[in-house]
Amino acid sequence: MDDRTIGRLIAEAADSHPDRPFLAWEDERWSYGDLESITNRYANAFAGLGVGKGDRVAILMRNRPEYYWVLWGLGKIGAIPVTINTSAKKDLLAYFIAQSRSGTLVLAAEFDAAIAELLAQLPDLERVLLADAESSPTLAGGAVDLLPLTELERGDDSRPPLDAVAGDDPAAIFYTSGTTGPSKGVLTPHSQPRALAREMVAYFELDADDVLFTCLPMFHVNAVWYTGYSAIEAGGSVALVDRFSASRFWQQIDKFGATQFNFMGSMANILKTLEPSEEERRNQVRTSLIGPATADVIELFRDRYGIGVVTGYGSTEMYLMTRFRPWEVPEKIGTAGAVSPGGQVRVLDEEGNEVGPGVAGELTIKPDDPGWMMNGYFEMPEATGRAIVDGWFHSGDRGFLDEDGYLHFVDRIKDSIRRRGENVSAFELETQVNKHPGVQEVAAIPVPAELGEDDIMVWLVPNPGTDLDPAEVIAFCEERVGRYMLPRFVEIVDELPKTPTSRIEKYKLREWAAERRPDLWDREKETAAGRQARAPRGGHR
Repeated sequence: MDDRTIGRLIAEAADSHPDRPFLAWEDERWSYGDLESITNRYANAFAGLGVGKGDRVAILMRNRPEYYWVLWGLGKIGAIPVTINTSAKKDLLAYFIAQSRSGTLVLAAEFDAAIAELLAQLPDLERVLLADAESSPTLAGGAVDLLPLTELERGDDSRPPLDAVAGDDPAAIFYTSGTTGPSKGVLTPHSQPRALAREMVAYFELDADDVLFTCLPMFHVNAVWYTGYSAIEAGGSVALVDRFSASRFWQQIDKFGATQFNFMGSMANILKTLEPSEEERRNQVRTSLIGPATADVIELFRDRYGIGVVTGYGSTEMYLMTRFRPWEVPEKIGTAGAVSPGGQVRVLDEEGNEVGPGVAGELTIKPDDPGWMMNGYFEMPEATGRAIVDGWFHSGDRGFLDEDGYLHFVDRIKDSIRRRGENVSAFELETQVNKHPGVQEVAAIPVPAELGEDDIMVWLVPNPGTDLDPAEVIAFCEERVGRYMLPRFVEIVDELPKTPTSRIEKYKLREWAAERRPDLWDREKETAAGRQARAPRGGHR
């Protein structure tokens, strides 16, 4: 039997070092012994409520210690936590709970009203566990039972049978960001995060002295797998905060004595705008996993913060499929790294044929151990069948492997831009535009052209105090990209719409572009106006 389960992972750690610190949150601390005892209580209390193996329990809370207790308490009895994006509203929020057929919901008080409006759309929901109160007037009188989450803390702390759950049993459902279509519930087995954690510990050389900091949302695998599981695997500890705050970031790193953290590239761009601080200079961080990590980000972290950046290519459906320490092979900066041991990456053309080095196509991945990959998309057999073919995961991403086996990411296939017979990489265009000294963030999208195919639009967020001129940005691009990649439309905004995991919601940008099209800055109109202004006046020549 595959014994790579969360129950065994916590039990082994608690038996080995019960008094070692595990979690720091604000001014509170919990040991590994506490982790074992609390998650046992939650597990047994859930079972006492009738939650059994395979049952889904949705979680709608922001970062807090109870998130770990719920996740792993459920894992110990084989129930399946469903992590809900806290920015979801109305129909999308109902979709997550209804599509997963969750019978129980763990709910923070700030979301009471949102759920009360949706109860009629949630026929499978029987029970709500209130994270912040004994009762909820907003939800009272509905067709669900209400209980305080604190009831679970009074459960029996005896260890549930470890052999009741196997490594190939479902451990959680994480919904994809839904940036290009309906969100899919990724059904992950217990073995998947444990395998990834072992890889992280070995590659980052983590040990009991490490403090892994996370400000990423806990409904995302990064905070749970890359930080939580990795800390337990290493015997180290987790420092958890409620959210990313640029102004508080280095103070938090200093307070907790963090030695490792994971980041999004967009967060790094915000961080670099801060004035240097004393906490920033005395940080103890060795490495940070950042994706994507451009050369500018790598240099910023190395030269200003003294932190080595590690980057790679991974997904909720898989593991960290490529990885890269830029300081070891500096000439490969800008790539996503070499293929990780334990798996294969192939690049396929549109007919499904494997292509050679330097030729872009769809990235497909096959781990040597099937336990490193998702079980499938929850109750979406057709989507699962398209994604996993003969053990190969079809990512929907376009990229290529160079002669040395390093992965170059190009773009999402569904986000590709087709302009005048040329395929334009949004990622490559964004990389060049981001080099403009006045640009903090950029997103490139396709806009339907009058004569078919696409025109190109860029949405820009300026650096603080910068007054961006669209014409000057276009001139900047003309020196760096081919004519076929040159944007036609430019819109300057204060911020880009994002998921709570800082992924840009390009579908919203496409919708906004369609609504605002007559008012967008248009290079072709500006050029035509300029020609008209320069035209000679008077009679015919």
